[in-house]
Amino acid sequence: MINNMTKMIEHLNKKNKIVFITTSNRREGSHEVAKSRQLAHHIAHRVGEEKIIFHDIPQMKIYPCEGNVSWLRWNGCGMKESNLSDPEKNPSWCHRCRASINNPDDELRKISKTILEADAVLFFTSVRRGQTNSMYQNLMERLTRIENRHSTLGEDNIVKNIEAGIIVIGHNRNNEVVLETQKQVLEMFWFKVPKQLSRWRTFTDMNDETQKSYKAATGEFEKDFWFSLDRQKNL
Repeated sequence: MINNMTKMIEHLNKKNKIVFITTSNRREGSHEVAKSRQLAHHIAHRVGEEKIIFHDIPQMKIYPCEGNVSWLRWNGCGMKESNLSDPEKNPSWCHRCRASINNPDDELRKISKTILEADAVLFFTSVRRGQTNSMYQNLMERLTRIENRHSTLGEDNIVKNIEAGIIVIGHNRNNEVVLETQKQVLEMFWFKVPKQLSRWRTFTDMNDETQKSYKAATGEFEKDFWFSLDRQKNL
C-alpha cells in the first residue's frame, strides 16, 4: 500500500490544479474526522496544499437527484434548458441541473466550477454495507449530466482533459469491487482514469464485527498512511 500511495503522490505532483472531494460523514458537532478525510489532508500535505481545492460533501448543501435522467420518453438530464442562468454561479455555462434551479441554495455548482478548472479530481469514499456511502452516491447521481451531455445529447465532452480517481476505504466487505465499479463510472462520465489515482483498503478482517477489530483498524490506518490519528483535531 505504501508503494502504491507513493506512486499516486508522484502522479499528483505533476498536476497544477487538483480537486479533492471527501464524502464520509460524522455527526454534526463531532470532533472526530473521518479516516478518508484525514487521508485526503495527508496526501494534500505531500502534494502541496496550495494546488488543491477541498470539497467536503457532508458540510455542503447538495440536494438529491430529481431523476430527470429517466423520464418516461427520454433522458432529460443536462439539457440546455436546465442551464443555471446566473453567470456568477455558473461562469462556465456548463452547469445544467434542474435541481440547482429548483433549489437556489444548492451548492453543487461550486463543485462543477472547480472540476472544470482542474487537471485532476480525486474522490474519497467509505464503504457501508458493501457500497459507497450515501453522500458519495448522491453526488455522483447529481453529476450524471456530465455523461449525458456527451453520451446522450451528443454534445462535447467537457471533462476530456481532466483525470479522475477514487480512494475507497473502510471496515466493510466489497471494497475492491466498489473501487472497480466506480472507476468504470468515472470512465463512463468521460474522465481520464489513470490507474495511479485509484486505491482501495479494507482494515482488519472484513468479517470480524467485534469491537476489538474496529479498534485494530485504527492502528492499521495509522501504520498504512504514515501519520498519527492525533492529527485529526487539527484538520
